Amino acid sequence: MKQNLTTLTTAFHLLIGAGLITTAAAQEISPSPTPTPTPPLYSPQTLAELKQLQQAALKSDYAYRQVAHLSNNIGPRLSGSAQAQKAVDYVAAELKALGLEVQLEKIMVPHWVRGEETAALVEFPGMAENTTQKIVLCALGSSVATPAEGLTAEVIVVRDFDELQALGRDKVSGKIVFFNYHFDKQMAAQSHAGDAYSQAVKYRADAPTAAGRLGAAAALIRSVGGAEYRLPHTGQTDYKNDAPKIPAAAVTAEDADLIAALAPQGTVKMRLVLTPQTLPDAPSFNVIGDVKGSEHPEQIIIVSGHLDSWDLGTGAIDDGAGVAVSMEAANLIQKLHLRPKRTIRVIAWMNEENGLAGGKTYAKDHEKEIASHFAAMETDGGAGHPLGINYATKPEAKNFFDPVAKILLGSGAGIFNFAEHAGGADVGPLTKLGVPGFSPIQDNRFYFNYHHTAADTLDKIVPQELAENAAVVAVTAYALANLEKPLPR
Repeated sequence: MKQNLTTLTTAFHLLIGAGLITTAAAQEISPSPTPTPTPPLYSPQTLAELKQLQQAALKSDYAYRQVAHLSNNIGPRLSGSAQAQKAVDYVAAELKALGLEVQLEKIMVPHWVRGEETAALVEFPGMAENTTQKIVLCALGSSVATPAEGLTAEVIVVRDFDELQALGRDKVSGKIVFFNYHFDKQMAAQSHAGDAYSQAVKYRADAPTAAGRLGAAAALIRSVGGAEYRLPHTGQTDYKNDAPKIPAAAVTAEDADLIAALAPQGTVKMRLVLTPQTLPDAPSFNVIGDVKGSEHPEQIIIVSGHLDSWDLGTGAIDDGAGVAVSMEAANLIQKLHLRPKRTIRVIAWMNEENGLAGGKTYAKDHEKEIASHFAAMETDGGAGHPLGINYATKPEAKNFFDPVAKILLGSGAGIFNFAEHAGGADVGPLTKLGVPGFSPIQDNRFYFNYHHTAADTLDKIVPQELAENAAVVAVTAYALANLEKPLPR
């Protein structure tokens, strides 16, 4: 049969050469080539190892022990502090103990120190003679100080920027402006806490500048988050260069309601004392540990969290948890003697909270290696139960993740969701340059009850949910490291 087919094909070629049959006709009669099979995205061995990683992560307490040490033993880790440096040394030593190639990449970070922060209403309608009402608040990151003895001024209440502008300079100058913009707790309860935060956090960033441009003496905001129990919520403000810097603080939800209730009744005056200091920038480090790839060591998958934290709590959910699950990914790969084809790079970033120096410096220092960065993942949403992974690459990459989703479905984390932005703030400079970004999808309904408050402590972490997050990070990172072809970018 093969010989007859060869003879027939030769005859057709002769007819074409003689012009007795067209090429198109010959193509219709010629036998179709055998289709080339599509290569698998993951080898059977990789799929088996992904399942092995998942099961090991769910049984391990390594991540919990790491976040416990960062939170309890080291404590708050604001950039430039002694605790931040202690955390750098600790994580570097731990990654070395796991057998990773470890380096410290130097950065310069802001060094802002919180001082005294007190406030009281000294005049308000209906007050008893010779009394005051205490207001619970905290300075916003980078806030300038009041005079050492404090300042006393009338408080005016606005809901948003439009209401402030409508008042004009004459009614704002010399006053303390209080922005009473509410964090949408209902939106958060419906699993859209990130969206609720994005809507409210612009007041933390921009309110002091907006008020300062109109001559205000100070700016206060309603705390950005769902926290009750008179917990103020700190975070960075963003002074603009074209406006005077005025003292800035966040008031608890309860005290915000108090001020908002009193103001329509008559004059409300506050005595405010804030004594923060901005010291010269300080040296610090990103901690980097590599599990070298066996076939493509130059290609890098980043798994990461940020090591710094605000100073009111102990930085357990923001973001000791993210650092811990990233360390766990490396721990499990080493413990199970797995060999990723690409390099898995664990990074504990420094200065996410009040400057992003770690992420920006890394992107600049590794600019020539951007094409070799295969993917970048950051966990910075707490430690709530993970539902899956957000990915920011081409939408057609979805089929790349289907086999991984089937494995993670076993721990309730089988959603792989295309997102325009994913990966976290520290890897943002990399994703803007085209590196595919990844981040766990987590139950964040209650995250902003504790985020940036004194209640960000270890007890808010459920060990099993932390282990579930570690499983998602480890499985996704190892899958990316062993993917048989590159991701679309």
